[in-house]
Amino acid sequence: MKKLFAIFLIAASAIPASADGLKSLESFMQGIHTGRADFTQTVTSPPREGQAGRSKTSSGTFEFQRPNRFKFVYQKPFAQSIVADGQTLWLHDVDLNQVTQRAQAKALGSTPALLAAAADLQALRAEFALESAPTQDGLEWVLARPKAKDGQLQSVRIGFAQGQLAALEIADSFGQQSTIRFTHLQTNPALPASTFQFKPPAGADVVRP
Repeated sequence: MKKLFAIFLIAASAIPASADGLKSLESFMQGIHTGRADFTQTVTSPPREGQAGRSKTSSGTFEFQRPNRFKFVYQKPFAQSIVADGQTLWLHDVDLNQVTQRAQAKALGSTPALLAAAADLQALRAEFALESAPTQDGLEWVLARPKAKDGQLQSVRIGFAQGQLAALEIADSFGQQSTIRFTHLQTNPALPASTFQFKPPAGADVVRP
């Protein structure tokens, strides 16, 4: 799941909380075409045999450009990158010097990464059933459930703070929970085309599953 989180997309007021999250999501997708942020991701496995679930935390940077381009660069604890160039999804494990190359359309499907890659709200609704969720932790939330029933993803909660993307909470069919928090978000920065270009390093083992 981590490698597909690559990889996403807010309090009560006079407007009911159930309306705010969807409104923030719609405004975000309509008004924000490029973005850059830092992120921290915590993945918690389900408890087993009476033991508490274990958590692993990683961090890095995230950039996206609609439609269909994004990049996650994991810096800690291990160097990895996920790059979607519009046609191909590249996953680079620096320590292993291994690159996995997949057709982007097949690799994304109903995954959290689609929240960054989708061209607009209509494209997102084609893959997910969207509904507002109650305001929590100062954020407005949207609950997204994949329409496809054969994938690993169960649901994604998308959190917004003052209309800006702040968090993703992802649950999969194996009971694993992942939380991504975004900070220092820059909206609509000028991103050069080279941002989403990837070339396997010399000597890297390229896998095409």
